[in-house]
Amino acid sequence: MFNKKILITIASLFVFTSSLFAVKVTALKTTIAEEAFQTKIVVSLVKKLGYDVELTNGVSYDIAYQTIANNAKSDDVYFLAVNWDPLHNGKIKALGEDKFARYNPFIKGCAQGYLIDKKTAQKYNIKYINDLKNPKIAKLFDLNGDGKADLAGCNAGWGCEKVIEYQLDAFKLRDTIKHNQGEYSALIADTIANYKNGKPILYYTWTPYWVSGKLVPGRDVVFLQVTHSANPNQSSTKLPNGSDYGFAVNSQRIVSNASVRQKHKDIAKLFDIIKVNVNDISGQNMLMNKGQKKDKDINRHVKMWLEKNKTKVDAWIKEAKAAK
Repeated sequence: MFNKKILITIASLFVFTSSLFAVKVTALKTTIAEEAFQTKIVVSLVKKLGYDVELTNGVSYDIAYQTIANNAKSDDVYFLAVNWDPLHNGKIKALGEDKFARYNPFIKGCAQGYLIDKKTAQKYNIKYINDLKNPKIAKLFDLNGDGKADLAGCNAGWGCEKVIEYQLDAFKLRDTIKHNQGEYSALIADTIANYKNGKPILYYTWTPYWVSGKLVPGRDVVFLQVTHSANPNQSSTKLPNGSDYGFAVNSQRIVSNASVRQKHKDIAKLFDIIKVNVNDISGQNMLMNKGQKKDKDINRHVKMWLEKNKTKVDAWIKEAKAAK
């Protein structure tokens, strides 16, 4: 015959376990394939807490943030693992900051900016994007004969699109630079092809991303600076050493619906303590660029990362469970 205390303990455990699985956890995966790795790392860790997680098909940033905002007070969990801070601050502010819970930096040191090929930079002493206000300098990067420099830029709706468009006006570059937009992966593929054919190139990119493994800053290409900060997200983008690349160095954070901090303290704690090295992301992105880009490949990369970082992962899970 079962001891009464044992029965109560079993019943309590059943209720606790049932409550975990009653919670709907949705991870919002973006359309950028190279952001799947860090997203799936977070998904795997949430699963280790005992939750089922639904991973969406690729959605735009705008849809992801709107979905989270719409569920601000929900009993369920909606999260995005690739909130770029400060690049995406305007998106959150527009929807209402009180609708979101943002967690400690998850990936630090995410740089971004404008780059040109090193050969052209050295030959014409080009150091600033502002130098392209000179029509003769801009014409060096003209790929279609319209007299304007062709900038391989950002997809519509990305945070970087807003910054580039702002700076084209602020630096009075509309007459000499054309911001080419479309599917970024296609634009950058053309950029790399042009570089291999010896043509001058001008493009925007960010890290972590595989592009800087193909066009290596300092070896193949150079970052352009800006003569002064002009950014819609903050007053200054100047670094402590005085350099200014026009974009703040970003961190990636996990962001969820606001109710998670109060209703799911274990998940909130986990989101606050996870850390992934930016070089791990870049390395995985290079594997994707070399052909390992199917879901099964990315899942294998995630599994390898979790095994390599098992000690840290186990500590995170233990600390998160203790917060429940």
